Amino acid sequence: MNDAIKRLKSVRQRIENACFAAGRQPDEVSLLAVSKRHPAAEVAALHRLGVISFGENQLQEALAKQKELGELKLDWHFIGSIQSNKTRAIAEHFQWVQSVDRERILKRLSAQRPDSMGPLNICLQVNINHEAQKAGARPEEILQLAALAGGLNNIKLRGLMAIPRMTTDPREQHDSFRQVRNLFEDLKNTGHDIDTLSMGMSADLDVAISEGSNMVRIGTDLLGKRET
Repeated sequence: MNDAIKRLKSVRQRIENACFAAGRQPDEVSLLAVSKRHPAAEVAALHRLGVISFGENQLQEALAKQKELGELKLDWHFIGSIQSNKTRAIAEHFQWVQSVDRERILKRLSAQRPDSMGPLNICLQVNINHEAQKAGARPEEILQLAALAGGLNNIKLRGLMAIPRMTTDPREQHDSFRQVRNLFEDLKNTGHDIDTLSMGMSADLDVAISEGSNMVRIGTDLLGKRET
């Protein structure tokens, strides 16, 4: 528990420092704990420290944790690549999906979301640097996907998620995050009621926050080294 307290304090301090440097308030940025390949006990430990949002990218692992931690009030975010045969389970067991990148997945999540659960929160994943090895819609596809999402039942478009190209060049980092932010603003200007810009991880959360991110996804720096 002591290690968890130290890591959480360190991450929150980084977020606070990045916000102050950018002229923002720390409460503008929410923390998503990426708990993939970490046991349910570590999720429970962070929950006791006040963390409520957890991201998973492997469906079966996530479902097992959800079952074990069913008595806790947690917000589960699916952040991995989505196969069509997994959409029903995702729609039925998550509060958020941050990795939607094509029409077929949007339509299936909408059709398979139980009415009793309320709308499923959706972020469209954008492949801002057109990297062949990464998931995500191309930037030029986002407006069309957002328009489709706005007309579907049982889902609510909340914003964008991105994992820009990893680089040590600060100018390239800022440019990539700025492009995502501009696309986010384009959506707002065309009438979409969105509020979530999910970008920034352990290595680049400072730059992401400086460019407008209001949700950072933190794994190793928060939960320690993952199990193999």
